[in-house]
Amino acid sequence: MKTKLFTKDMRLADLIIANHHLLPTLPRFGITLGFGNRRVEEVCQKNGIPADFFILMCNAYTFESYIPYEETIMDTDIRYLVPFLTASHSYYLDTQIPHIERHMMNIIGGDNSNYSVALRTFFNDYKKDITEHFDYEEKTLFPYIADLQKGKKRSDYSIYDFVQTHNSGIEDKLSDLTLILFKYLPENKSDNDVIDLILDLIELTSDLNKHAMIEDKILVPYVEALEKGVGNDKL
Repeated sequence: MKTKLFTKDMRLADLIIANHHLLPTLPRFGITLGFGNRRVEEVCQKNGIPADFFILMCNAYTFESYIPYEETIMDTDIRYLVPFLTASHSYYLDTQIPHIERHMMNIIGGDNSNYSVALRTFFNDYKKDITEHFDYEEKTLFPYIADLQKGKKRSDYSIYDFVQTHNSGIEDKLSDLTLILFKYLPENKSDNDVIDLILDLIELTSDLNKHAMIEDKILVPYVEALEKGVGNDKL
């Protein structure tokens, strides 16, 4: 059965109800709650976001089988993609990961058992890895894209270099952390607190997977087209 994709004529509330995982992405577009019954196009226009870009992102974020054609990407005002990805980085590093860390520290407290020490070490290593991953994108990849958008092409770097390093496993490490909690957490810990922590980890893992999918499905084809000199007035 053919997937029915989102359109800009839908009410934004209906779109969010159809996929509640899109709710945390709204601030990354600069969209706040309180949009009532307005259609996507109206909300986007009010917030200065191209509706075609918003819908493209929501469709890619929601439907795993959806792979936009290059023509669709190049006909979309894609200039907001890098700011969206940068805002996502900030959300992960400044909001979600500190929230999970505080929650985890509240559970294990001052416990210095081998399990607790290993858990702290694992999480600190994860924070280091994901920070370095995002730092690479913001200091190397995104400036490279900005140069391409200005018609400047470097000879020492290409989107292929990014693709070769993109599968860093940062999402898998969160899954590993969840499994560690299941396997080694002592029985005397609060079930509700642990369940809340695990749900937070699952939600962040899902969000990071979608983030990586956006980069694979939209960012990479877009940059490949820029490198080939394909473009329009929305580049």
